[in-house]
Amino acid sequence: MAPQIDPSTLKITDMRFADIDGAPKRCTLIKLYTNQGLVGYGEVRDASSRSYAAMLKSRILGENPCNVEKIFRRIKQFGGHSRQAGGVCGIEVALWDLAGKAWGVPIWQLLGGKFRDRIRIYCDTDSAGGGRDMGKALKERMDQGYTFLKMDLGIELLMNVKGALSAPLGFLEKMREYKKTVFSTPHGSIDPRAMRGEAYDLFNTAHAFTGIHLTDVGLDYLEQYMADCRAVTGYEIPIAIDHLGHIPLEDCIKLAKRLERFNLAWMEDPVPWQWTDQYVRLAQSTTTPIGTGEDIYLKESFMPLFKSGALAVVHPDVLTAGGIMETKKIGDLAEDHGVQMSIHMAESPIACMAAVHVAAATRNFMSLEVHSVDVPWWDQLVKGLPQPLIQNGYIDVPNAPGLGITELNEELIAEKLHRDFPIAWQPTDEWDKEWANDRQWS
Repeated sequence: MAPQIDPSTLKITDMRFADIDGAPKRCTLIKLYTNQGLVGYGEVRDASSRSYAAMLKSRILGENPCNVEKIFRRIKQFGGHSRQAGGVCGIEVALWDLAGKAWGVPIWQLLGGKFRDRIRIYCDTDSAGGGRDMGKALKERMDQGYTFLKMDLGIELLMNVKGALSAPLGFLEKMREYKKTVFSTPHGSIDPRAMRGEAYDLFNTAHAFTGIHLTDVGLDYLEQYMADCRAVTGYEIPIAIDHLGHIPLEDCIKLAKRLERFNLAWMEDPVPWQWTDQYVRLAQSTTTPIGTGEDIYLKESFMPLFKSGALAVVHPDVLTAGGIMETKKIGDLAEDHGVQMSIHMAESPIACMAAVHVAAATRNFMSLEVHSVDVPWWDQLVKGLPQPLIQNGYIDVPNAPGLGITELNEELIAEKLHRDFPIAWQPTDEWDKEWANDRQWS
């Protein structure tokens, strides 16, 4: 017989990690241990660092994990935009998992209840070749039951198309060099020096400063690519586009106008999210819906975009936005400003189920990304959920306590460990006693 859990005396006693690879990227899984045997599961955002979470261990040891908001307010100052939020958000997810398990209810119930019993999934789809090849790949998704789709459409498709791009001589060659070095090499084999230098600086230059422009040849190519896709999929199903590339606002406007006739669900992250005025100019220049949000941390950072009226869709990632409750609050703010919410997710089933609970509890939710449809073992990383997890393009909202995950598949995790971290759940005692005066006022 399982021991009786007393939520009022529950305490966090330890935090440990396991890094897996290929789900679809490197993912850091978190376990929070307690004095009553309960274990909570969380996750640092894809391609981030476990150090962002480990540095917070001493700040949460001995705390009652059911006090989610109290702990979140203590640690949220250590988060940041994009992957820098990974530690705060991963811990917040594990806290909710523990609170749900301690009180015997699913997380969506702790968020105020649910608006839906199943969550619509869209799958980001990669395809080599031309537009008809992408169209066929998308049509296969439709045949699998998916009712919402996303694809890449941008300068990556134009790198080898003669006359499609204008850029300072040598710039595109340096970008190709960096991408080949960093993105086509196992992470553990990368020389850290490859993450510095001219190629790195060029690849990480913001959109307005790259000097890359689409020519008429490039615009014609992308327009025809999209037409070829729609010729296969038809026009009824929603298709969003992503990864335009680091091109300036004026080129985004040209492309958005060319794509208006294709009935897109949204154009994602056309320029850095911080540039609200550019989003306004773009939205006022086209009828193609505009979306962003996966790199934004905390609800107050979303407010300028909401107030501007530039967004049709907001697209937060639970593991960047601030965790489960913060993403729910962002969805509610979006609804107040007439903005639809979808959720970005390119991580393991732990992050996926965190997003499922948010989606269930948020009224203006539309669709949840899953980036691992072609990873056959992805949903086997956890136990206690239906297999397959995605059925006919949806995930059922679980009624089990917490995230709904009963345990992790330790054998599979051991098989998929990242080469840099070959042992799972190693002790992290070196982080137990770190101390600093974290107060941000005098």
